[in-house]
Amino acid sequence: MPPIFAPKPTPPLVLSFAASDPSGGAGLQADVLTLASMGCHPLSVVTAITVQDTAGVDEVLAIDAEWVADQARMLLEDVPVSAFKLGMLGSAESIAMIAEILSDYPDIPVILDPVLASGRGDEFANDDMIAAMRDMLIPQTSILTPNSHEARRLALFESDEDDMDLAACARHLTDLGCEYVLITGTHEATPRVLNSLYDANGHVQTDAWDRLPGSYHGSGCTLAAAIAATLAYGQDVPAAVREAQNFTYEALKAAFRPGMGQYIPERFFWAQDAQAEGNG
Repeated sequence: MPPIFAPKPTPPLVLSFAASDPSGGAGLQADVLTLASMGCHPLSVVTAITVQDTAGVDEVLAIDAEWVADQARMLLEDVPVSAFKLGMLGSAESIAMIAEILSDYPDIPVILDPVLASGRGDEFANDDMIAAMRDMLIPQTSILTPNSHEARRLALFESDEDDMDLAACARHLTDLGCEYVLITGTHEATPRVLNSLYDANGHVQTDAWDRLPGSYHGSGCTLAAAIAATLAYGQDVPAAVREAQNFTYEALKAAFRPGMGQYIPERFFWAQDAQAEGNG
């Protein structure tokens, strides 16, 4: 008699909407690597194709919004999803399509990394896209994960203030309807990196991390995808955010520089460690 194999339990499924990055440092590839490393099965919807390397982005081709929607709808009609992770979304039309899809799944957490520009400063979002995020996506977002520049840009879209502190930014963003805002402090002039979590009632927690040398490609994507993974496994938000930061920090500590540009986080740092121990 042939052996009988019991079906394996299905890991949490996380659906990422993001642009493809041929360097594997950021975007959809970063999400896939991070989610897989954290024990989830990644599902992916391509929102844009980029021409880029580890140094920067030369061109972006947004995928037709109907194609974006069709990719997502076909997956969602087939499999149950535990979390949505949103990165660079390509166009205001795609943002509107994605917002409509999310509205059909109100109980699934949404992690939005508002990718407005690359680390080099290449613009990824125009005013129409930012307005669409504010009007249609942020009100449906469970956790918004801007860096300090993105937080100010999103919060100041309809404001003349140019010195808004980050707590005020978070208040503006939660007023738009998102449940939590995690503002990362890599770009702030502080001795340590301070990442602060806020909800509608104000400050929830701040986690401090030693600054690491070098410039990293895909750190924000890694953090947001890691939060999606921890939420998919059922953790509450403060614990999920802290565990995801720890994962991202370890990936950055183990980062490598494959080309002439930025370092890339090693999302499988734990496997490298295990391999080194085995060889020892």
